[in-house]
Amino acid sequence: MVSSQQQAQDSDGGAARYERAADLDAALRRLAEGGWTPLAGGTDFYPARVGRPLRESLLDLSALDTLRGIRATGEGATAAWRIGALTTWSDLARAPLAPALRALRQAALDVGGVQVQNRATIGGNLCNASPAADGVPVLLALDAQVELGSVRGRRVLPLADFVLGNRRTALAPDELLAAVIVPRRSPRARSRFLKLGHRRYLVISVAMAAVAVDFGDDDRVSQCAVAVGACSAAAVRLPAVEAAMLGAPRERLADLFDALRAPEAFAPLAPIDDIRGTAIYRREAAVELLRRLFGEIAAADVADDAGGFA
Repeated sequence: MVSSQQQAQDSDGGAARYERAADLDAALRRLAEGGWTPLAGGTDFYPARVGRPLRESLLDLSALDTLRGIRATGEGATAAWRIGALTTWSDLARAPLAPALRALRQAALDVGGVQVQNRATIGGNLCNASPAADGVPVLLALDAQVELGSVRGRRVLPLADFVLGNRRTALAPDELLAAVIVPRRSPRARSRFLKLGHRRYLVISVAMAAVAVDFGDDDRVSQCAVAVGACSAAAVRLPAVEAAMLGAPRERLADLFDALRAPEAFAPLAPIDDIRGTAIYRREAAVELLRRLFGEIAAADVADDAGGFA
């Protein structure tokens, strides 16, 4: 790690600056100047630049402890979990998360390998906005919002309005992603995540899916969210699937999903052919992942999911 404000010459002879921000206000002031690239874990930034000089002026955020950790906020309808943008995937994997957030822990364990999980951050995953970003479908299914900050103030966006496409977000040049906000559900809520790749770790997804379901006192579905990643330019929700599951008894979730044959149920998916798989294979894989997820939730033993934050 180079020292604060060390100057490095790029190949064009210009000065590529480095600064480690001391606090959040200092970071926002630097971004307001323009010309700075925020750096969190660096696990996407550096591999994308192997073999060529760094030309960006880097604003290192690693000292901003106020952007780390998980805490409860609000009460009643506003109750939520606030996850700091610099919280690592290892932090999330080790946290005693509520059963409603189990999908987030599952995704955390699938991000790269352990070394990557120790450095990579939830905020960096969202801001990189890869179509195969492991965190995006999970957080979409959990109805997450993002909190953005700048010297101009604070704004909160639904995640679906933040990730706009392949490597595109709604983040303004002078803004930082400060936190991810996830609504708290009832103690009956459950979620699951599955990822398909050509090996277990350090692999880009062929397809991935997340399901989040809440149940009423009668054990019927009161809320359902379904999201698929790596099958479109950005992860997407499947509203027709979600609507079909409302009111379903827990034990029939997998059966009802199997009965969904209408093409429009999966119309938001727009997979491509590439070296990891064909569009047809991706679509079929996504459907199979969802079938397994609904089956897992239907068969889940409540005692197995006990523990964690309320």
